[in-house]
Amino acid sequence: MSEKDFIVLGKFGAVYGINGWLKLNSYTDIPEGIFDYTPWFVNFQGNWQPMQVSSWKRHSNGLIAKLEGIADRDLAQRYVNAEIAVQPEVLPPLAEGDYYWKDLMGLAVVNEAGYHLGEVTDLMETGSNDVLVVKANRTDAFGKKERLLPYLADTVVKHVDLTERRILVDWDPAF
Repeated sequence: MSEKDFIVLGKFGAVYGINGWLKLNSYTDIPEGIFDYTPWFVNFQGNWQPMQVSSWKRHSNGLIAKLEGIADRDLAQRYVNAEIAVQPEVLPPLAEGDYYWKDLMGLAVVNEAGYHLGEVTDLMETGSNDVLVVKANRTDAFGKKERLLPYLADTVVKHVDLTERRILVDWDPAF
């Protein structure tokens, strides 16, 4: 299976203790939510492998997890910095007008005047709203190669068309 067959939900951090526990960085809105999605696939040395969590718990301000079959610190060390992913079909369906970030990646961004601003290459969470990172293939007439557009539905983002792979925005290309 390739990278595009998975949705990355987190990443393992440092080893915790001597019994094979690992710190966990969850990318889900509610950190514990990562445990709601199974099965997990872990990117181990470039290969995605199915893994089961045998136990997990909150620790300080974070999470720690123990994987089935990992009983000591040395085995756990091999998974430090490994990404944790699931297959897209295990994610719940969204309400009309809501999108997973993965759905927006690669979409063309065009303003209401028809000016092509570039493609979505990344998204950032800022606390107040998400931000689209839009990159053009080359520097445009306004000296821009990358733009950061706030994902504000109905204000900045006017329409998302997944079929046409395009996002219509109210955005001045000079900004």
